[in-house]
Amino acid sequence: MTTMIRKSVLGIAGLAFAGGLAAGPLNHHDATPVTATTPVAAVQADKPDAGKLIPHGVQGTQSRIDLNDEQSANVKAIIAATKKAGLPERAAVISIATALQESKLENLGHLGDRNDHDSLGLFQQRPSSGWGTPEQITDPEYATLAFLKGLKQVDGWQDMPLTDAAQTVQVSAYPDAYAQWEQQAADLVTQHWNS
Repeated sequence: MTTMIRKSVLGIAGLAFAGGLAAGPLNHHDATPVTATTPVAAVQADKPDAGKLIPHGVQGTQSRIDLNDEQSANVKAIIAATKKAGLPERAAVISIATALQESKLENLGHLGDRNDHDSLGLFQQRPSSGWGTPEQITDPEYATLAFLKGLKQVDGWQDMPLTDAAQTVQVSAYPDAYAQWEQQAADLVTQHWNS
């Protein structure tokens, strides 16, 4: 077999299936054969690194809800806004967990007597607190970008437990409540970050 054909065959044959993921050689000019003793790294480039999504591990008992189409669309809007802001997946996890706590990912309008002051939208932001107009904060992209602007002003948010980062932005009466949504938020970012 000629060297050129041998290299091509080995490049194609070098694909390995590990954990359901296909990982092949990045350098097809390398004629080193892949054998049972050759370590093969399985890399899934389309999934965020779980260690970066939940760097501190989850805190406390986790909650989870089933999402309808509207809620799923809001997850995708939060992820798109996070990317637009140039922030990493961890910012999307914090944003989604916050919106899960504040609105269960529903873009809430004025709730009458059940309303918490003048809180609106996914993040229950208040026009009277300077978050924007009612029209702006009921726009998922605007609301997310406003939340992320606040998050970026928190020194060290990347290294904080989720509930501390979210609470610093939101100033909630229930500061520890955000932690319960971290796993579902990370799962949603894993599912939708590259979709």
